[in-house]
Amino acid sequence: MIILGKIMAVHSYKGGTGKTLVSINLAATFARDGKKICLMDLDFRAPSLATFFGFAKVECWLNDYLNGTCKIDKVLVDLSDRINGEGRLFVGLANPSTEAIRDMSAKDRKWEMRALGRLLALRNSLLDDGGFDYLIFDTSPGLQYSSINAVVSADLVIVATTFDKSDVEGTKRMLRELYDLFEKKTDIVVNKVLHDVSSKSGKTDLQNKIKEMYQVPVISIIPCFCDVARAEGTFIFAQEKPEHPFAKIVNEIADKIENNSV
Repeated sequence: MIILGKIMAVHSYKGGTGKTLVSINLAATFARDGKKICLMDLDFRAPSLATFFGFAKVECWLNDYLNGTCKIDKVLVDLSDRINGEGRLFVGLANPSTEAIRDMSAKDRKWEMRALGRLLALRNSLLDDGGFDYLIFDTSPGLQYSSINAVVSADLVIVATTFDKSDVEGTKRMLRELYDLFEKKTDIVVNKVLHDVSSKSGKTDLQNKIKEMYQVPVISIIPCFCDVARAEGTFIFAQEKPEHPFAKIVNEIADKIENNSV
C-alpha cells in the first residue's frame, strides 16, 4: 500500500554528515518522478538552501511564516522549471542574513511552541489542501528547538550519520532521548562510508552491523564519493548526473519511501 502526503525530517546529531545534500537530492528525485514536493530549510542557525538555489531575497522567508507575519503560500518558491520531469518542486527558504540568524537563536520557548503549531498546520495547508505529496524538512543538527519541532511534526525521520565516533554516540543518544520519546518512525542513512560495499555480502554484513549498533532500520549506506565532495554543493546530482552512483542510491531511498518499505 502506497501512502502519500508524508512529512519527512532529515536530521543529524552533528554537522557535516551530508544531511542537506541528501535532502536536496531526495526532493529533486521525487519531483523528477512526478511528485509535488516542498523542501524546507529549517536549519535557522546555518541556512544554506537560499545560497544553494541562488536567492538573496524572496517575498517571505520561512522565518516570517513561523513569526506569524505571512501565510505559507507567500513563502514557497516554485523551482519546477529546474527539474526534468512532470513533477513540481517548491522550496521554503530560511533567511541567511546574520541579523535573522541572531533573531532566530534568541527565540524563547513560548515562541517555539507557537512555531510548532505553525509547522503542524502545514499538514492541512500543504498536504491536504495544497496537494503536496511530500514535505521534506532539512533541519538543524543536534537538539535545537527548531530541530525538535521538525521531528515532532514529521511522519518519518531520516537520520544522516557517519562512522565518526562522536557522531555514532550522539546519534545513539538522540535515538533514545528524542525519537523514541516521540515514538517517531526512524531510519538511518550512513554517509561517507569507507568500508567496501561493492559486494552484496559485504554490504549486507555492514547493514547488519549498523542495525545492531542503532537498533533501527538502515535505509541506505552511502560510500564516500570524492567527486560529490569536490562538487561543493554547486549542482543537484539527481538532476544533473542521474547515472552517478550517488544519484542512484538516492533514487533507491526514494523508492523505499514511496513504497512504504521503510
